[in-house]
Amino acid sequence: MMDEPAKTKREVTFSRLLGFRELGIIIFIVLISVLIGIRNPRFLTWSNFHDILIDTAALSVLSVGMMLVLVTGGIDLSMESVLALTGMVAGMMVKQNPQLSPLFMLILGLLLGGLLGSITGLIVAKGRVVPIIATLSMMYIYRGITFIISGGKWINAYEMPDSFKGIATERFLGLSKLIYIVLVVYVVFYYFVNYTHTGRKIYAVGSNVEAARVIGINTEFITWLVYAISGALSGLAGVMWVARYASAQNDTASGFVMTIVAACVLGGVSITGGVGTVSGVLLGSITVGIINNALPMIRVSPFWKMALQGLIILVAAIVNIAIARNMEKSQLKRRTI
Repeated sequence: MMDEPAKTKREVTFSRLLGFRELGIIIFIVLISVLIGIRNPRFLTWSNFHDILIDTAALSVLSVGMMLVLVTGGIDLSMESVLALTGMVAGMMVKQNPQLSPLFMLILGLLLGGLLGSITGLIVAKGRVVPIIATLSMMYIYRGITFIISGGKWINAYEMPDSFKGIATERFLGLSKLIYIVLVVYVVFYYFVNYTHTGRKIYAVGSNVEAARVIGINTEFITWLVYAISGALSGLAGVMWVARYASAQNDTASGFVMTIVAACVLGGVSITGGVGTVSGVLLGSITVGIINNALPMIRVSPFWKMALQGLIILVAAIVNIAIARNMEKSQLKRRTI
């Protein structure tokens, strides 16, 4: 009789371990890194891992914004176009005014992206337009505006000041400034979603919007807010992207929204709403970056990238369903104990 409670406690602990969504992806990252490292030892070097972090910096920031939208049960397809538009504006501004501070440009990206996201949020929240339709429409509108203001021209590396490109090229304590920007974003939003009332309301709306409305949550405001945040982070990522690649183009990040969704789903975010963690999307973004970095190293055609991303979304969705069922079973067992 004394052994039974101990056994039950071990089972509960094990169930909780299985329910830890990030554990599976951490194991996957370790395994795939080891396997690729065996094939090409250069993959496991610090310089290569640092490059992966730099290459996924914009994706990591974008994934946080998409996570918040997905948690409410929506989706933001306009993120890639907001990124392109803010990136083009930033490129044009530093071309004409090379003395502008990089910090000012990052803040400008946040504000401009937030404005664009707010417009989309109003259409979804107040206009009651289905998110996929509203954001798809805004995606094309913002992409068209990008082409109009640029006149179809690109901003190239030689037209940008070194101070602006230094956002990506300069290092502090051995790390690119882009990585520090990502860390700040993740710390801020980890606190926001876990320790603020507004952050918890986002999950409440995603879990059951009618119930959230009944208990007094302003669901329209929360819906507008997540799209505004998504836009702001897209604007920030736009400045980061242009600084990283030293180029502002009309088709910047075209089709990139599926990569963002892949990172979120891989990180354990449920596309039906109510589930998702900041740490999960960070791991999901890193995993996507590892895969993209590894393909050329093991001599796999880059044309396989889209197929792999589709497979990632499918497998991750299946795994998330399995984990959710396991967590439900664990909760039922606890109630019967």
